[in-house]
Amino acid sequence: MIGCIIQARVGSTRLPRKILKKVDNNFTVLDYVIKQLQSSKKIEKIIVATTVLEEDDGICDYLSSKKIEFFRGSSKDVLDRFFQCTKKFSLDIIIRITSDNPLIDPDIVDLVIEEYQDKKCDFATNTIMRTFPYGTEVEVFSFETLKKAWKNAKKPSEREHVTPFIRDPQNGFNLVNLKHQKNLSHLRYTVDKIEDLKLVKEIIKNIPTRPILMKDIIDLYKKKPEIFKINANVKHDGFLSSLKNDEAYFKSEDNSLT
Repeated sequence: MIGCIIQARVGSTRLPRKILKKVDNNFTVLDYVIKQLQSSKKIEKIIVATTVLEEDDGICDYLSSKKIEFFRGSSKDVLDRFFQCTKKFSLDIIIRITSDNPLIDPDIVDLVIEEYQDKKCDFATNTIMRTFPYGTEVEVFSFETLKKAWKNAKKPSEREHVTPFIRDPQNGFNLVNLKHQKNLSHLRYTVDKIEDLKLVKEIIKNIPTRPILMKDIIDLYKKKPEIFKINANVKHDGFLSSLKNDEAYFKSEDNSLT
């Protein structure tokens, strides 16, 4: 079974409870992630993987009311959360999506899945060599690949961000990267800070069609480039704090050996 696991929690430090914030009159960031993905032709099941923390009870209550399947696991060891979720739902192929990408393009998701299937690789994505906008990230891998990572990944960053162990060339996985014909990585419509949320609201307000595809956003960018200046000063730095945790991890390992 091809299953999409949406990684979700409310405890963001930069923009708390961002995934439950409204982006139009009716729907939240998380609603949009789910609705966009429901237009995929390849995904057979959608599951939201959140944490066992009390603060995430609201996500589960909300999903229950919408009849969306969910799984609860570790707040820090997200790799374990994914592995346990995959086992529970008996997924063969996993699509990893984060809940801060409300304008995830279902057509791009399907293209990465096709690339994974055609190339018979261990891992396919559109982010190793980035040519797609921030906010369109897709990762596809098998249960066996996930299991190897779950067994062998040690660094805090590898456990927190799920796929760094798989993406590391030293670990021998067959990696495939989907490249766009034009480099669009200067565009950013993921939601990390308040400016990002404002931009997404403007994009949604200006595009009437659903689902909203990357080509629609590019057309809007050509017509109204000023909208995209809203979050121009925001830096994409989500992985840096995890690398600091790695440094602390290795220092503690060194100390334990002396």
